[in-house]
Order: sequence, then C-alpha cells, then structure tokens
Amino acid sequence: MTTVVFNRRNLLAAGGAVLATGVSGLLLPARAAGLAPTETMSGGANNYRKGAAIVDRIGKGGFWMSGTVRRAGDGAPLAGQRIQIWAHTVEGQEHEPQSHGATLTDKDGKFRLEMPQIIPIFGQPHGHLAYDSGEFKTVFLRPVMRSAKETSLEAHFVLQPA
Repeated sequence: MTTVVFNRRNLLAAGGAVLATGVSGLLLPARAAGLAPTETMSGGANNYRKGAAIVDRIGKGGFWMSGTVRRAGDGAPLAGQRIQIWAHTVEGQEHEPQSHGATLTDKDGKFRLEMPQIIPIFGQPHGHLAYDSGEFKTVFLRPVMRSAKETSLEAHFVLQPA
C-alpha cells in the first residue's frame, strides 16, 4: 500500500501543478492543439488538367491509389470531396488525358481509385493527386513510391477552408 505524505513540499508541488495546467486541465481530457493543413508539394501540379472526369477506373487498372481527406483543425472526415489522380503508367504518360481521372471521398473521407501500374519517370515512380473543388484551398501532392514494384500508393489530405 502506498502512503501519501502531506508535507509542505508536496502541497507546494501540487499547487504549482494546478496553477500551471489550470483546474480544467485536471477535469478535462487532453486535446490536440489542432490538425495542421497539408501543404502543396513541389512538382505536385505538373501536368494537372483542370476538370478531369470522375471515373470508376483509369485504364485497365491493376494499381490502387487511396487515401483520406480530413478538415484542418478538428480532423473531421470530409465526404463527397473530389480528388484528381494522374501518373506516368504502363498505359500512358502523365501529360496524356487517358492518364487522368477523379474520384469522390466516401462518408468516412476515404477515396480509392484503380489505375494502371505506375512506372518511373525521371528515376522516381510517383503519383500526382489534387484537391481542387473550391470549398477548401487547393492542394497538390506528389507521393513517391519506395519501389516501382509496389502495387498501391496512399496520400492523405488535411484541408483548410478557402
């Protein structure tokens, strides 16, 4: 059994802790200061095509691009948000229209779109993604794959109001 000793030193330390954290810090659970918005990546907007069509799949498929979209600050998932995806693949280069497509996030803020296998261009296998619907600030991402043999890639957006 642990014995608590009430002496001047312990009472001063406890009082100092209350002053430092405030009484509410003792009654409420800790909260994150807020989720910071995603910054646009260098090279992310290369070969972007405004208004790419929403599609069920890009090309013949075989590779999965997926991720999440959340609101900055509270991290709430954002449903119905348009994400454009394009890449240099086995079926076309990233500047060609057939290499572009868009999808919408589900009720949990998740998206997933099948596309052809991404292959290296300029030495790096990478994809491009954009949020550009207008309700939030536009963000371009350019995630790089560890290996050209991978068959999926994830990218996550945290958006701030426009």
